[in-house]
Amino acid sequence: MGITDTIPPVPSICLGTAELKLLELISALSTFANSGVSQTPIFVTRIEDRFGNIISTFPYGASKEVMDEISAYKMISLMKGVVDYGTGSRIRYIYKIPYPVAGKTGTTDDNSDGWFMGITPNLAAGVWVGGEDMQIHFRSMALGQGASMALPIWGLFMQKVYNDPTINLYKGDFTMPKNFTPDMLCNPSNSTESSPMFILPKNKKKSWN
Repeated sequence: MGITDTIPPVPSICLGTAELKLLELISALSTFANSGVSQTPIFVTRIEDRFGNIISTFPYGASKEVMDEISAYKMISLMKGVVDYGTGSRIRYIYKIPYPVAGKTGTTDDNSDGWFMGITPNLAAGVWVGGEDMQIHFRSMALGQGASMALPIWGLFMQKVYNDPTINLYKGDFTMPKNFTPDMLCNPSNSTESSPMFILPKNKKKSWN
């Protein structure tokens, strides 16, 4: 998925504890919108002169299918929930971005780093706010979480990009796989009977230690 840095084989990686480059995270994120195909990013596709004449073009990077399109679409659906109902909801009610967005906020210990990674059907972008010295941090979660310090940059950028008529980006939804059915998304249910969506823990005495 474009990640070349070493990811330590520890349980806490599910919490995002691995230190990765922003470009690698964007590359990985774009794989979900690209139906499970990882595309090596490039910085420049072509060079033109002031009259629009093409001076040079550059080939796209290598691509590789790393997951099936249904798995990729499920992840998109999960991350759309972050923007529509979760920690990324400021995208909706503050920045008034109406088109489909899937994203994820991130915050490190002591509010030293804030992240927001977001994708639309044809554009992936990520923002990191922090310092090389981990001693630099915000004084509270209200100021130092990814939704407060990184998401606003992403929101303003996307506003400008999507409102630019010369770019004319697609504002429709992510493409649903042909053999995908809505029940694969594990929609919320009021019942836990005979449902593989719920894992009920054994009743244990609460500990107040």
